[in-house]
Amino acid sequence: MKILEDSLVFLPHGSVLNASTLPLTFLDIYWFGFPPMQRLFFYDFPYPTSYFMQTVVPNLKSSLSLALQHFFPFAGNLVLPPPPQLPYIHFKDSNSVCFIAKESTVDFGHLIGDHGRRVEEFQVLLPKLQPANTSTNGNGMKKLEKSPMAIQVTVFPNAGIALGVTFNHVVADGRAFIHFMKSWAFLNRSQGDSSFLNNFPPPDFNRDLIKDPQGQLASTFVKDKWGTEELDTLPTNKLRFTFVIKRSQVELLKNWVTTKLMEENESEKLRISTFVVTCAYMWVCLNKLQENETKHPSLSGDSHIVFSADCRHHLKLPPTYFGNCIEPRFATAKKTELVKEKGVIVAAKAIGRQVMELEVGALREAEKWLSKHKEILKPGTHFISIAASPKFGVYEIDFGWGRPRKTEVAHIGSLGSISMAESREEESGVEFGLALSQEELHSFNDAFHRGLQQLQ
Repeated sequence: MKILEDSLVFLPHGSVLNASTLPLTFLDIYWFGFPPMQRLFFYDFPYPTSYFMQTVVPNLKSSLSLALQHFFPFAGNLVLPPPPQLPYIHFKDSNSVCFIAKESTVDFGHLIGDHGRRVEEFQVLLPKLQPANTSTNGNGMKKLEKSPMAIQVTVFPNAGIALGVTFNHVVADGRAFIHFMKSWAFLNRSQGDSSFLNNFPPPDFNRDLIKDPQGQLASTFVKDKWGTEELDTLPTNKLRFTFVIKRSQVELLKNWVTTKLMEENESEKLRISTFVVTCAYMWVCLNKLQENETKHPSLSGDSHIVFSADCRHHLKLPPTYFGNCIEPRFATAKKTELVKEKGVIVAAKAIGRQVMELEVGALREAEKWLSKHKEILKPGTHFISIAASPKFGVYEIDFGWGRPRKTEVAHIGSLGSISMAESREEESGVEFGLALSQEELHSFNDAFHRGLQQLQ
């Protein structure tokens, strides 16, 4: 890797007339201590490095500055004063985002494949967030300031571009981040077209829209999170794989689950969606993988799956609300039931119930989120968490170089996470990103492909 440029991209002058702050809600504070979010976008780019530096980099920086004018929290500072004070985002006109340009001689075609790729191969394409600044008040209490975002663009001469973004989950959820990325991409390919706001409504920062159901959850979460380190690091001994469930296979899964439920005279109302059946299927396959691993011969106890549900619609918020507006949902099933013939039915019921409960009312029992999360993090507990969503439309993010050849959620494997996105090959298909060792791959492959063949 060769560093071509290491710079800062500033907000356009006059974007922020007076230094100000944006408060964080309990939905934001919940994400303190989680690892940074990392997203990679790969694009074809059959041009030399000289053209990349002369045209692509200046255009990206210019359009990024314009995008940050609207999404200014990404360029601000995340401030963590000592409790009982609540954290907030501080922003001013001189704020900026770290921007790095690099050149790589690695095989671009290898990186955009579905086969195993080493964790390190993705990490070198991603920037690190700047270290936190620490200051001490008169009482000796520490105040931390963190940078929310950093960006790296890497050119593979005459082959492609990798755009890597690292950001702090406390500042924004996946939907808010993708809103930013689509806005930046539009500004880049249209060279700052003034019709931007007609195509992409600006983000909504109105924190009054978020009501704390307990009245003190923000303070409770701060007390619990203060001083905690990031929960996990990436498993460097595993490879990154992509598994695709085609549209026809999604329909087979839906039909199979629906038929089995009818045979059982199931009266419970369940949501049999693409999300439910595909996540249920992956949950079962990962439990079968554990069954086949010699390190985990016991299948006693429960298995858990955690996913985040967007609450904007349920809380009657605008879809452009910026920040975190997602609720963690926890589904549980017996391991012994998940690996049986009707394991997918068991899994679909457990996930489907969580989806239906959200329809009844969002943010119920929010005071239990922390205890539930700590419970599944206990040693020996089997769980997976779903990162991202096929509804984000990540393959629509076009900077002027065409649709992405591949996108990756690079932090998967951390905290048992797997990623989910819409298929890049066809509408209504789904692709999952997993971190597996070479030894685990054989067992998972067998469970994944055999199960889909049995649906035919």
